[in-house]
Amino acid sequence: MIKELAEKNRTYRRFYQDEKISMETLKGLVDFARIAPSAMNQQALKYVLSNDDDMNEKIFKHLKWAGYLKDWDGPEDGEKPSGYIVVLQDKTIGKNLWWDHGLASAYILLGATEKGYGGCTIATINKPELAKELNLADDFEILMVLALGKPKEEVVLYEIEEGEDFKYWRDENQVHHVPKRKLNNIIVNLYE
Repeated sequence: MIKELAEKNRTYRRFYQDEKISMETLKGLVDFARIAPSAMNQQALKYVLSNDDDMNEKIFKHLKWAGYLKDWDGPEDGEKPSGYIVVLQDKTIGKNLWWDHGLASAYILLGATEKGYGGCTIATINKPELAKELNLADDFEILMVLALGKPKEEVVLYEIEEGEDFKYWRDENQVHHVPKRKLNNIIVNLYE
């Protein structure tokens, strides 16, 4: 069950924009992140949630999408996310997050996948401008944005050998191909 969920939990960048994600669903996803492990149990992550069309558009304009797809500027109208979770660090609580936002986003995206949604973790953000749009106090630092919605694309995983190109790509039918290293190529040593 977990492996199946992990395989379905892909990075999606195109969505059925008119299929709304409810605020209750967004809150439920953040509740998954709330119980994720936290460095020193500081729990210094905070969140901004949006399923509002106007705010979604404000968030969208400060994001960069799919660095390897040089001829694509991101989803078009009708394919944009219907919800966002902006992950923040509350600097008054903790300064050393280490892996917190990675774990939190994994919990959120697995939860979204279980509910039939998908998402994209975005770290290439115009953070100063987005912070203004969100009216954030100086105590908050934007770490990442999770774009969420009902996926409108197919993502295919395939295994590669060492030395082969690891960059994702799209074919002529807009199928998104994601190469993954083989298991035996990522295990350095086995001690039984």
